[in-house]
Amino acid sequence: MINSVMATNDISAGLIAVIIAIVVVLIIIASCIKIVPQAQAFVIERLGGYKETWSVGLHFKMPLIDKVAKRVLLKEQVVDFPPQPVITKDNVTMRIDTVVYFQITDPKLFAYGVENPIMAIENLTATTLRNIIGDLELDETLTSRETINTKMRASLDVATDPWGIKINRVELKNIMPPAAIQDAMEKQMKAERERREAILIAEGEKKSTILVAEGKKASAILDAEAEKQAQILRAEAKKEATIREAEGQAQAILAVQQANADGIRFIKEAGADAAVIQLKSLEAFMKAADGKATKIIIPSEIQGLAGAVTAVAELAKENNITK
Repeated sequence: MINSVMATNDISAGLIAVIIAIVVVLIIIASCIKIVPQAQAFVIERLGGYKETWSVGLHFKMPLIDKVAKRVLLKEQVVDFPPQPVITKDNVTMRIDTVVYFQITDPKLFAYGVENPIMAIENLTATTLRNIIGDLELDETLTSRETINTKMRASLDVATDPWGIKINRVELKNIMPPAAIQDAMEKQMKAERERREAILIAEGEKKSTILVAEGKKASAILDAEAEKQAQILRAEAKKEATIREAEGQAQAILAVQQANADGIRFIKEAGADAAVIQLKSLEAFMKAADGKATKIIIPSEIQGLAGAVTAVAELAKENNITK
């Protein structure tokens, strides 16, 4: 009985030991499976020495002898360094803080190139900034940000290349001159703003005067054009009235002549002799003489008839006297 119990305990202890061993093996195997996420890289060491760099994906390492020495972020990173005191060429002390955008391009060099890469970049940035600003005067420093940024980026990129770091961009965040210089700059800017305001006011008044003069000029031109058109219209109206009056007079004369011609034709058709026709013609010319004509041309036949009429009239007068 005792032996069987002991045998059962031995089996249970052995089973537990096997289970524990299996669990340990599983844990070890699980610890050897590594998944590298996107935009990261793992630096692997074997027995303390660099072995390889894992990129994105599933990887297996040897248990106990391999380890992940460093996890490297491959995204672009931003570091904002505190203000650094710098001295310009004309001995003006100011404080400038910078922002550096960098990216790790070689995880191995980044892991073994320098002990503290961020601190190294900060110190290198401060040194480079002092060197560049030392060659510039205050006014150049304030107006040459883009030039300073370009020079710093080029210098830092060369210096950090052995560390597996690429400097993409450097920006001067703030340039802080001494308080006295800031006051002088603010006064200068205020004076400049006032000067520009005065110029704008003067230009506005000038443009307003020009617009008023142009308006008066345009009004005078329009008045002259209107008077010209009125004179033309009056002349056209007078001309039209004269033409209409002349046409009326001509039509009246034509109507009288047409009536006389119709009367003569009627006499002819009635069988009147030549003497009567000549008398009628004489009457028509006498009526014409009553008009505004200054000169009348009378045919020779009518002139003879007029003479005969005058002789008969004289003869009648003499007979009346004799009686």
